[in-house]
Amino acid sequence: MTTTQTTQVQTQRQSSEQLQTLMQAGQISGSLSFNGLITKEDEEMSRSALSTFKAKEEEIERKKLEVRERVQAQLGRIEEETRRLATIREELESLTDPMKKEVSLVRKKIDSVNKELKPLGQTCQKKEREYKEALDAFNEKNKEKVQLITRLMELVSESEKMRMKKLEELSKSVETVQ
Repeated sequence: MTTTQTTQVQTQRQSSEQLQTLMQAGQISGSLSFNGLITKEDEEMSRSALSTFKAKEEEIERKKLEVRERVQAQLGRIEEETRRLATIREELESLTDPMKKEVSLVRKKIDSVNKELKPLGQTCQKKEREYKEALDAFNEKNKEKVQLITRLMELVSESEKMRMKKLEELSKSVETVQ
């Protein structure tokens, strides 16, 4: 028996005892005999009233217990739902947190790589300009070389022609001397 039930039983006993005391004192019954003595009829009415009172008290207590049980059952369901919702919230937070951390790390890495890419891109553009300038200089020198080779070939060819001509002249002169 719980503390609440014990308290209710004690309250019922006190109410019954007070009713009996009042009945004995003659304060409840309006049909007391004039001489102040309780007749059998009065006593029977008092007992009937007391039984009715006790029945009503028991009915009230029974309804109170039913309501209390329903409230306790409802509280139990609410507590269970609260635990279930807390578990669901924890699961959601555990799902959300790793994703946030991973996304944050990836974003930081992207920012870091972007910072590294910027100077590399500038260096690459600078190297491309230098390469283009070097290539242009190379091509120009190559053209100059080709022109010089061509000129050399012309000079060698002319020189050979002149030497051949000179040789022929010398050969003619030697033939004439003989």
